[in-house]
Amino acid sequence: MKILFITTGSQATYYAAAPLATAARNAGHQVMLAAHEPWVETAEAIGLPTFCFTVDPIRHFMRISNPGKGLRFPRELGDEEMIGQGRGFAKMGLAGVKSLLELAKDWTPDVVVGSSQSYAAMLLAAHLKVPYVRHIEYLGIPLTGIDPGAEEELRPEMERLGVDGLLKPDLLLDSTPPSLRPSHDPAAQPMRWIPSNPQRRLERWMYTRPEGRRRVVITSGFRSLMFRDPGWSMPLLVKELDKLGAEALIAANPGAVERFGAELGDARVGWIPIDVTAATCDLAVHHGGATTATTLMANGVPQLVIPENPPEFPPNYHREAIAKAITDFGAGKTLWPQAQEPDKAPGEVIAAACRELLENPSYTERTQFIAKEISTLPTPAEIVPKLEALV
Repeated sequence: MKILFITTGSQATYYAAAPLATAARNAGHQVMLAAHEPWVETAEAIGLPTFCFTVDPIRHFMRISNPGKGLRFPRELGDEEMIGQGRGFAKMGLAGVKSLLELAKDWTPDVVVGSSQSYAAMLLAAHLKVPYVRHIEYLGIPLTGIDPGAEEELRPEMERLGVDGLLKPDLLLDSTPPSLRPSHDPAAQPMRWIPSNPQRRLERWMYTRPEGRRRVVITSGFRSLMFRDPGWSMPLLVKELDKLGAEALIAANPGAVERFGAELGDARVGWIPIDVTAATCDLAVHHGGATTATTLMANGVPQLVIPENPPEFPPNYHREAIAKAITDFGAGKTLWPQAQEPDKAPGEVIAAACRELLENPSYTERTQFIAKEISTLPTPAEIVPKLEALV
């Protein structure tokens, strides 16, 4: 059987698709992964045959649909700006379907699996009249908000194909932990989240706990503020964590290591393999990225989410949605250091929040509940027979 995976999104989306695509190939099926140009190298690194179906990045289509606004995720479902995001993703799908139809002349898929916002997958399946699978990769994707905009943009094309509205998937997969899944989302087949991210050679400290100490991992996004802005103060945070008997692991590029290494005591600074290291941690401080958040949930690690971008970047409301879900469930906290306590240095505010999360066992209990829930869901290998049954 030939299975075509069509992925639209950031690097995280490609790694989210990798476990199911790999499981299908391991089951003996022919698998191909279709990517857009900016992420072809990411797709290739996963180790799957890769086809480039559009050269323009997502932001190009968002600028067309939302002049002056670009790619954003509004706070409220149904917001006019959310509709614009749906139109942008739909325009991307329309732009890519022509090259996918050319591919299908030579390599015709029996099943098309699309990421949650890959309307190209839906269009191709409608053209070929083959089963269509939609995969909700992770927490916080606002389907009920963006689909109406996509439907509006795609209506003429769908009518031409004889389809009323958006094509309903023959199988809807969702990797969101059930306890965090919005009640208004359509019924779906749950699938276990399997971490997948870039790899390098491991060192022993990455997969072992420090003896007699707790461990806090600090990764992605806002760390650039803590290195760049003295008020945020990574050295202050590391010092406060040390007082709590916690070792700090800090994801950072080599430049940050060279510049700040001497100020960070015995903190480990550099590349952090979060899929491996999460199991050794007692707390994570991060920006709210979907891959990071879900990997930490799967390992039962409480989270302090700071979805704040540097001033030159717009808000990322997808991160805010992830942070809210984790916080509402009691598996962590959302923190806006400057907005919540403007009279204090952000580093001091973050350190106080870390202290609360480390000392209050309820956060660990709640996130371990989610971890157990994730561990009981069907694996990608168990989902492959459901793909086979569609043909």
